[in-house]
Amino acid sequence: MSQTDGSNAGPESWGTEHGGRLIAMIEVAQAAGNHTLTYFRQAGLQIDAKADDSPVTVADREAEQLVRREIGSRFPEDTIQGEEFSDRAGTSPYRWVVDPIDGTKSFVCGVPLYSTLLALEFEGAPLAGIIFIPAMNEMVTATLGKGCWHRHSRGINWERASVSDKSDLGQAVFVTSQVDSFDERGAAERYKQLERAAWLTRSWGDGYGYLMVATGRADVMIDPECNPWDVAAILPVVTEAGGRFTDWSGKATTRGGDGVGTNGKLHRLVLSVLMPTD
Repeated sequence: MSQTDGSNAGPESWGTEHGGRLIAMIEVAQAAGNHTLTYFRQAGLQIDAKADDSPVTVADREAEQLVRREIGSRFPEDTIQGEEFSDRAGTSPYRWVVDPIDGTKSFVCGVPLYSTLLALEFEGAPLAGIIFIPAMNEMVTATLGKGCWHRHSRGINWERASVSDKSDLGQAVFVTSQVDSFDERGAAERYKQLERAAWLTRSWGDGYGYLMVATGRADVMIDPECNPWDVAAILPVVTEAGGRFTDWSGKATTRGGDGVGTNGKLHRLVLSVLMPTD
């Protein structure tokens, strides 16, 4: 658990900080995520392929447009970066990063573990983030220095989120998004090594995997490849829950092209498997 000063005050106390942006982050992410439910498990949903052959739907596009409208209306001077549309340049030191549906493959298959991710950066550095699981009405949110907070699917109150305290990989839950993505970067054997070492391996990945780490239900989540919008919200969430998020080289960045989120105690060991030095 993060021990930063002021971290015992939950999201309900964030009202005016950073010009109201922290509360807006929660409100806008929830509105965008709830909009995706309009199309979730609906027959006849058209699935298009993007240039990289990944799927996209009207739900992805409309949810991101909703975020852009809301942020643009409330904070017209801020920059917005998203997965589906070009960046909107701003003049303030704030940048919003949105992934309207993280886990579109899960979404189109009717699996409720997809998420809406929204992050807020200040002067180019991560400041705050939220992972919202619309189909389960579950979310975690964090601001650096203020802790990570979890709201359960049937709850209305925020509870402090904390990573697990496991230090033995043999007792750990290791999650990822898609196993063959390790193959694509020549890391298939490294995946197998971690799978053999961990107590349990599952593909409860994407944003939900990191939510699992932040709430202590999983211990290691790995992305062999990712874009900034996939993980911009993740670094503050996992860090403020007491864990670590880095790229595979060990740098605390959301723009390294890959990602590792752990409970902290297992981080060095996991990195040694992913990026061996000998």
